[in-house]
Amino acid sequence: MIKIDSYEYYYNPEDGKYYIRKKNNSPHPLKKLKDKLNKSKDKKNKGNRSDDSTNKVDKLRDKVNTANETNKSYDKADAVNETNKVDITDYPLYKMSIKNNHKHPIKVSIVMPTYNKYHQTSLSLYGLSKQTFPHAEYEVILVDDASSDNTSNILKEVDVPFKFKYIQMKQNKGRSSVRNIGINHAEGDLLIFLDGEMLAPPAFIENHYKHHVHESNLVVTGAMHYEGVYTFIMPDYNEDQVAHLKELVGRDPEYRRLYENYEQTKQHSNVPCPLVTKEDIDTNRFQRLSFPNRYFLNSGLKHFGERLEGFTLPYIAFLSGNVSVRKANLKKSGLFDETFVGYGAEDWELGYRLYKNGVQFVLDPSTVAYHQEHGISKRKVKEQWGNHYRFVNKHPHIDVLILSLEWKELPFMHIHQTLVEYNELEERFPDEYNELKHAFCTMLFRIIEYLNNGQPVTKLYDLPEGSEERIKIHQQFETLRPRGFDYLASSFEQIYYL
Repeated sequence: MIKIDSYEYYYNPEDGKYYIRKKNNSPHPLKKLKDKLNKSKDKKNKGNRSDDSTNKVDKLRDKVNTANETNKSYDKADAVNETNKVDITDYPLYKMSIKNNHKHPIKVSIVMPTYNKYHQTSLSLYGLSKQTFPHAEYEVILVDDASSDNTSNILKEVDVPFKFKYIQMKQNKGRSSVRNIGINHAEGDLLIFLDGEMLAPPAFIENHYKHHVHESNLVVTGAMHYEGVYTFIMPDYNEDQVAHLKELVGRDPEYRRLYENYEQTKQHSNVPCPLVTKEDIDTNRFQRLSFPNRYFLNSGLKHFGERLEGFTLPYIAFLSGNVSVRKANLKKSGLFDETFVGYGAEDWELGYRLYKNGVQFVLDPSTVAYHQEHGISKRKVKEQWGNHYRFVNKHPHIDVLILSLEWKELPFMHIHQTLVEYNELEERFPDEYNELKHAFCTMLFRIIEYLNNGQPVTKLYDLPEGSEERIKIHQQFETLRPRGFDYLASSFEQIYYL
């Protein structure tokens, strides 16, 4: 463990930065010289000083002045050494290294999980070093979930102006667990969750932060205004990604040349080929390889405005690839549920708890970040349904179950209207439609259950012909549309007759 009281904190006015240096507990040599000088002066005042003593005093004074100049040079060199110094603490599950470990108050903590994305993460950290937000007031906590690539080299390779905490897990623990570790080491009141492959524009932190200055109960997301970018040619791109990249490189002769060179040599290489450089980030040239993906907005969310006024499922805006929330709100609602392992739903589940505690969700396009595209693991689909199954098991409520309709590729506007009408049905007819309500919720749950089990999604509520319950459901269904429940009738119909 590093002994904190062995170090002191000071400000260097020459470069406007804060540094730490090791305390010198023994008397400083300058102090010794000054003490001798003062004693000599005392002798002079008493009239006991000789010409020899005067010469000695002059020599001592010269020595002090020389030492002062030397000390200035030493302090400057020492400041550089302390800036590059890395504090290391070993915990049972992980090791944490801190670079630029100053004591300036941190306002914003960026928590970035990463796993085997060394190349993209290096560029992401470069983007975060170019922020307009004061460098001394934010920190980046990179939590490496036991990567097997070169991610561990990042600590010694990066030259960043912010406080940088690199946490290296000793074994893979999953997204929820590593984010929670990052949260526990965060010093800022505001947390921004950002995936390790996200490339943040210069005003990214500033645009997140401004929302939280005057309001304490917000979730702010840029993820709904998704921007993708191809910064590397990855060997594991699928056919669609390759076709898309070929189209984008045509926008720029240099990118096209790099891609054509890769095409000629790719059979000899199984490593990522860089397209975007740091200079491209500085000049925004990388945007020629970017593209929008407005899935959520185009599926209905754009109709509800920046604050999702009236939207019944606002928690789906909590997408941990790019979202901010105050630490106090997390303490109230709880952290990520660590039973969610792998890809998907762990952020929606936390967003749902925040939503139930009254947090306001905000969509802001100025907080967008660029997702550096990478190969898509085939395991993701199974992991996604597994975590969604945990979600509906934990919260088997209609405003969670209703998301099962997304499997039918129904737009979010349709899903929202279905939930509005279901709630209206409950309010207007609390003692009617009981069989239909029960059947609808059961089918919604079974969609996710079957997908998780790898079963065909069919016969979700199969009742014998002529059974009393079946007859009642059919009779109740026939009255939905005449009473104005068109969306609910449509959604029920689409899953009942599978």
